[in-house]
Amino acid sequence: MEFKHISVLLEECIDALNIKPNGTYVDGTLGGAGHALYICNRLTKNATFIGIDQDNNAINISKQRLANVHPQIHIIKNNFSMVDEVLSQLGVTQIDGMLLDLGVSSHQIDESERGFSYMKDARLDMRMNQDSNFSAHDVINSYSEDELAKIIKDYAEEKWAARIAKFIVQARPIDTTLELVEVIKKAIPASARQANSHPAKRTFQAIRIEVNKEIDIIAPTIKKIVNSLSVGGRLCIITFHSLEDRIVKHTFKELQNPCTCPSSFPVCVCNKESNVKIITRKPVIPTQCELDINSRSQSAKLRAIEKI
Repeated sequence: MEFKHISVLLEECIDALNIKPNGTYVDGTLGGAGHALYICNRLTKNATFIGIDQDNNAINISKQRLANVHPQIHIIKNNFSMVDEVLSQLGVTQIDGMLLDLGVSSHQIDESERGFSYMKDARLDMRMNQDSNFSAHDVINSYSEDELAKIIKDYAEEKWAARIAKFIVQARPIDTTLELVEVIKKAIPASARQANSHPAKRTFQAIRIEVNKEIDIIAPTIKKIVNSLSVGGRLCIITFHSLEDRIVKHTFKELQNPCTCPSSFPVCVCNKESNVKIITRKPVIPTQCELDINSRSQSAKLRAIEKI
């Protein structure tokens, strides 16, 4: 098995991590180990690299790709939101950097049987963790119309969310991805469809986020990671849609300026002190060269903070 995957914002991520050759680094979304391999190639045998992923295929491929690198390697099957438990189990008290590459990975989309793609027919699935017993099939066929409308609106900012939810409920049972695509196409008037954008793209995104509980874990996980960073350690996060990016942006700002005093107060009395600084004043986006090579990087944004 091989992943057809080009790591997004690769050089930018490596630069932002400011890698210490003997440090301890974590990739919380290991995927095909594209970023991980570059990180490990900058580490010595005295360094430690920890890779976390909940996808069985990612774990297997990463073990192969990282078999001959210099640092001590730990590859752990888990969700990145459990980073504190992973570090505790390994006896690691502090790390020098961590990377999160949020959202679905290219290999998951390309594996048609996983049910992530609206372009390929498969049973509704979308589980990043294949051991989970909750899938897109459950969401589509068991959620109420109101519940479906809410997640499609909230997670995809889809203006036709209510109509799509209504059509889904009327069409149930729905078992495959292309069956769902046809329902969505019927729900969105042809005149309202965006040029160069598949009508099912937003809804598939929302269902995937709901299946994997992707949004709720972002802010708490960032705070866990910051607690584990050594002074000078960095956290880099790549996002692919506006909802993820807003959460990362606001959480970073909150950590940099944690004061909760009213703006009318002349001095801070809450005594909450910042322990991070934002490295990326604006998000780093792909160059035109990268866009030409990898169209999937189009919506990627990189943000980074440093522990102080």
